[in-house]
Amino acid sequence: MTKDRKLIIAGNWKMNKSVAEASDLVTTLKRDLANVKEVDLVVCPPFTALSDVSRVILDSNIRLGAQNMSEHGNGAYTGEISAQMLKEFSVRYVILGHSERRQYQAESDELISRKAHAAHAAALKPIVCIGETLEQRESGQMEAVLATQLKGSLAGLSHQQMEETVLAYEPVWAIGTGKTATTEQAQSAHAFIRGVLATLFDETVARRVRIQYGGSVKANNARELMEQPDVDGALVGGAALEARSFTEIVTNSI
Repeated sequence: MTKDRKLIIAGNWKMNKSVAEASDLVTTLKRDLANVKEVDLVVCPPFTALSDVSRVILDSNIRLGAQNMSEHGNGAYTGEISAQMLKEFSVRYVILGHSERRQYQAESDELISRKAHAAHAAALKPIVCIGETLEQRESGQMEAVLATQLKGSLAGLSHQQMEETVLAYEPVWAIGTGKTATTEQAQSAHAFIRGVLATLFDETVARRVRIQYGGSVKANNARELMEQPDVDGALVGGAALEARSFTEIVTNSI
């Protein structure tokens, strides 16, 4: 099956890298991935490094992403950062609803939906994360959990906005654990997600939306994952912190 959706591989650096380390990493990626045209490349450093990373990747094939943003435009929201603030650094993408934020900051589907609307209003592309825990999967709740997260997190988006949204399926039990969903498990979940999109929006939207896989993606499993008909890229965590491993994931995916 030939996919007409362009792969998108994003590195989520989480709370790692000093400004100097971030600049060094992206300088190497800029060199090593300069000839890659088949994949949309995104790096998501911590907020403190956005300015310097933005300068390094200027005029390159790498796009800048942020790891989170506020649903508010401005105001008395101590510790928050707005879409317009991110755009000052030429940010194009923003990760929303990552499982770590759902878990540690108790972010709800409703809040993620408000953030998604704020991102689209500012012409940022959201990467909306969904995924089930091991307990939910083993108790047969996976599909119900994913459907609920999709319906809530994407509530009110127009068809056009949805097509400009990237989804990231991240089974919580595979994030940072070294465990990876089998290719069959990943494909099955992605196909289910696409079916839910067809119900929430329509078949055209479902066919066009890119769905990344996230959860211990590495160079040695990237190709098999990316070959699945409904897997359109990867949201890479730990392996994105080292230039060689991230580069190998990208090149093995092509």
